[in-house]
Amino acid sequence: MAGGAFVSDGGGGGSYEGGVTAFVIITCVVAAMGGLLFGYDLGISGGVTSMEEFLSKFFPEVDRQMHSARRETAYCKFDNQLLQLFTSSLYLAALASSFAASAVTRKYGRKISMFIGGVAFLIGALFNAFATNVAMLIIGRLLLGVGVGFANQSTPVYLSEMAPAKIRGALNIGFQMAITVGILIANLINYGTSKMARNGWRVSLGLAAVPAVVMVIGSFVLPDTPNSMLERGKYEQAREMLQKIRGADNVDEEFQDLCDACEAAKKVENPWKNIFQQAKYRPALVFCSAIPFFQQFTGINVIMFYAPVLFKTLGFADDASLISAVITGVVNVVSTFVSIYAVDRYGRRILFLEGGIQMIICQIVVGTLIGLKFGTTGSGTLTPATADWILAFICLYVAGFAWSWGPLGWLVPSEICPLEVRPAGQAINVSVNMFFTFLIGQFFLTMLCHMKFGLFYFFGGMVAIMTVFIYFLLPETKGVPIEEMGRVWKQHPFWKRFIPDDAVIGGGGEESYVKEV
Repeated sequence: MAGGAFVSDGGGGGSYEGGVTAFVIITCVVAAMGGLLFGYDLGISGGVTSMEEFLSKFFPEVDRQMHSARRETAYCKFDNQLLQLFTSSLYLAALASSFAASAVTRKYGRKISMFIGGVAFLIGALFNAFATNVAMLIIGRLLLGVGVGFANQSTPVYLSEMAPAKIRGALNIGFQMAITVGILIANLINYGTSKMARNGWRVSLGLAAVPAVVMVIGSFVLPDTPNSMLERGKYEQAREMLQKIRGADNVDEEFQDLCDACEAAKKVENPWKNIFQQAKYRPALVFCSAIPFFQQFTGINVIMFYAPVLFKTLGFADDASLISAVITGVVNVVSTFVSIYAVDRYGRRILFLEGGIQMIICQIVVGTLIGLKFGTTGSGTLTPATADWILAFICLYVAGFAWSWGPLGWLVPSEICPLEVRPAGQAINVSVNMFFTFLIGQFFLTMLCHMKFGLFYFFGGMVAIMTVFIYFLLPETKGVPIEEMGRVWKQHPFWKRFIPDDAVIGGGGEESYVKEV
């Protein structure tokens, strides 16, 4: 079947010496805390923009619109471009900074990028906490975006390079787990600060400094990856680090593969030119572009950073909207454990496909329930039973995302790029992700106002398209060392036409790695 490939555990790089050490697990857990930066921001902005004190101070027009007796439709309660810019400006800055982060990551290592990301996020959090006008808010959000751009560029690559191939998926998903924990913490904080008489929004925004401090400290504590050391000519240190993270003295085979990949990388003077122009990098370019694009058009960020606003739009009371956001946050965290358990046992493809089907069904059901109650006019009220059903299907939708497109949207692009174009590939992944996150953040409330309940059908249709894309074009990458990913593309029915024989490195026959299914 042309749908993809199965990667077996046997052969070549799959039998490298060493195993899973406590050192590498602790290192990856600390590094994954960079996801807290992204997660906390995703969760905090929606709760803050639903707080009346915040709206009355910075966006009085929206506050008046919420309470206006002349409001024409519930769908348009929060339709305000400046309010949406507060949320989305971060992702525009993250897009721009991801390109600078690519150069820094390649030249100075992954740790430096993580440090810069943490510092920028810390300064941005302080700007927002002490903001006195909209300009300070936007500047703070832009600085937060720089932090997110650097963190999202370096952390997934760091995790993929440190982890042994057989548990690379689970350890890399630690990044997504940290994102989901950050979202949940933000939802809980928003619920608590909403009870404060004054300045609850300042506390919510200011506490973003906490994951930033964790990131900064972690960047000092963490070791650099063997790949990064080799890129900068530190061969002996790279071997010693590889021995330490694998817990074995004999790492000759894996170290030689890393050296071969590094030597190939050094021959590449312009990784950006190569990834766009050379056919052998075509699969990496396509997936580093398509996966983050599709990830945003699952509609997940509608739920993640507009959850309280969305629930208030649907008629939930203030407390109920924040509690509902907390519930979806809990579902998000718990469901990510499913992915950690399954990704290296059953593979990436099955999670992508099952999660996609689940999300399609939930989007259709939610859109239908909202349409039946509000129609196209936006006038109507939710009964408690209908509200519970909507919340239940939104939770099922979040669960499907959390064990598929959520973690795999970061894992797969970080593990499929050859070393010589890896920073460029990850920069493309982050920048595409941030650009479309910006678009969704900037225009979702306007889209909801104009497309009404049909917006959920739109996202359901997009999930259907991306599920078909995965089925036919993504091979299984479970258990394959990053340096030998060329074998997977070479055996795929579609991608093999782009991969020359000399792009397949490492020992063992091709059939010991990949066979068509």
